[in-house]
Amino acid sequence: MRIMLLLLVSTGVFSQTAKPNQNVSIEKLTWLEGTWNRTNVRPGRSTHEYWQTKGGLMEGLGVSMTGADTSFVEKLKIVSKEGELFYVADVPENNRLIYFKLTSFTETGFVCENPEHDFPKVISYQREGAKLKATVSGNGKTIDYYFEKME
Repeated sequence: MRIMLLLLVSTGVFSQTAKPNQNVSIEKLTWLEGTWNRTNVRPGRSTHEYWQTKGGLMEGLGVSMTGADTSFVEKLKIVSKEGELFYVADVPENNRLIYFKLTSFTETGFVCENPEHDFPKVISYQREGAKLKATVSGNGKTIDYYFEKME
């Protein structure tokens, strides 16, 4: 499954200040809001992620373009369920929503995991100012996505 997301650095990169998914609310993730333009794409392609807080959840949309044609769209959410946060991916390759539990959190990043999923098993986001690194990993494979926030 392909998930392009502005998602953070892999789990091992987080400092000791990373916290488990306790008392983490959607409001603590609002730094993700806005439009993010992917910087590490092939010539002739573009990718953007759009995030907004809406009614107690965060909604995201990932769109990849080849020239003027849309080549891939994924719908993303961060939701609270039974007192915990989940990153939810809705992509064309899957016939159902895929839930990744938020397992680690800092003021500038988070890690979500679903060890039962084929790929990815881990999704992470790490922000540094107006830059964002999203990483998807699992089964010995890691893909990094680099973004800059659009003004």
